[in-house]
Amino acid sequence: MASVNAQHQAVIGNPPIAEFLFGDTRTAWFWLIVRLYAGYQWIDAGYEKLTSPTWTGAKAGTAIAGFAAGALKKTAGDHPDVYGWYASFLQGVVIPNAAIWSWAITLGECAVGIGLILGLFTGIAAFFGGLMNANYLLSGTVSTNPLLFILATWLVLAWRVAGYWGIDRWLLPALGVPGIPGTLIRSHQSEAGPPRELATGAPR
Repeated sequence: MASVNAQHQAVIGNPPIAEFLFGDTRTAWFWLIVRLYAGYQWIDAGYEKLTSPTWTGAKAGTAIAGFAAGALKKTAGDHPDVYGWYASFLQGVVIPNAAIWSWAITLGECAVGIGLILGLFTGIAAFFGGLMNANYLLSGTVSTNPLLFILATWLVLAWRVAGYWGIDRWLLPALGVPGIPGTLIRSHQSEAGPPRELATGAPR
């Protein structure tokens, strides 16, 4: 049975439009605009929390505890804004450790913003930004979260070129990706044979 399955395995390539949008360096200017917008939103939110006493100051944890308490009130009714399982997470994990979560959220927002603006590990920064957006949405908060979540998803899909006009232009070819070692790793390897090149390394 295994051999039969192996014979039917195939790699389905991306359509040309997807490859152009998410893998062609000619679209790097567009992803730069997306990165800068999303990055500014994150770093602005993070800096505001970093300078707030209720987030990272003497009263650290007060703001996130109040936010979580407000989310718990949205679990009532026939069509609640907050799922019961997520309310349990807020009540059992977030509120008892409000100060820790307060600092984690603040530093996380700053890190995502810096990563996106600089084009540093763009795909990873966008992933964690989208993860935070999803948590805010699960808490019943809309604001800019739907838009930022969409932009984060696009940046994750375009990780190969989204940071091309940024630090990733040199960092990704140097470090490589799982299965494709970068130049720094290859320089320490002694295996014979031509190395596999990372696709983001050469401009078009």
